[in-house]
Formats: sequence, structure tokens, C-alpha cells
Amino acid sequence: MSIFKADYRFDKITDITAADLKNAGAKLLLLDADNTLSLHGSQKPASGVPEWLEEIKKEGFVPVIISNNSENRIRPFAEKLGLPFVFKSAKPLPKGFKKATEKFGFKPEETAVIGDQIFTDVLGGKLFGAKVFLTEPLGPETDFFIKIKREFEKFIR
Repeated sequence: MSIFKADYRFDKITDITAADLKNAGAKLLLLDADNTLSLHGSQKPASGVPEWLEEIKKEGFVPVIISNNSENRIRPFAEKLGLPFVFKSAKPLPKGFKKATEKFGFKPEETAVIGDQIFTDVLGGKLFGAKVFLTEPLGPETDFFIKIKREFEKFIR
């Protein structure tokens, strides 16, 4: 299986059900922020995200935001959602994934990575040994570097 291919694909995070996560063997959910939980750089969660988070918490999953962004970007957003977070995670490198799994006492095979980018979320999750759920981006990219990566993603998606 390709390290650039997600195990599961969904239009948006709120389309992922507790049954989908259980079937994948997931307990810990490592969630990307930008263009997965909110529009890029926004402090406002996308429609349905707070309700989705409440539902998956009730089902016993442990959601954690994992982002390459700075603490100044992620802390207020994570606090608004009541979630723990890992900032400057260095995705796709294992640093942030490892930090989150160790902090919460889970193994990679009990972890699902959910995000919208192939070269950070999918590649990182696959290299770490987690199940990977790829979503479509919630909106257009504003960052030049990410726009370039999106062009390369077209060949893989």
C-alpha cells in the first residue's frame, strides 16, 4: 500500500462516524486544524464540528489537535473546542504523533490521523503506523507553499 494513500476518504470530518473509527481500531484521534476542523487560519470551527466532537467524545474517543502551526495559532482554537493539542508537530515527521500517543498512552495502531493534506497528514500518519482518514479541504488555500503542494497532490488524490 502506498504511503501517500489514505486508508479511508471522506468529504469532511463530520462525515466520519464513530462506527468508521471503531472499525479502524482507533481510540486516539489526531486531528489536523487548518482546512479540516476550520478554514485555513480561522479560529471558528467549521459547521457541525463542535457537535461532531461531542459525539465522538461520548463514544469514548480521545481527540487531539495536531498541527504544524505555532502555539499562538492553535491554543485559542483548541481551547475553544476544549481539546488538547500539539503545536509545531513537524508533520510528516513522527515527532508530534509520538508526543501525542505517549502523552495519552496509546499505540500507533490505536491511532487515527484525520486531515486534508497528503504530504503532511497522510504521509505522516502512514509512516507512524496509524490509520489515516483523508478529508477534502474545507476551502481554498491561502498559503503559497501549501498551494504548491496541492498541485502535486492532484497526481495522487
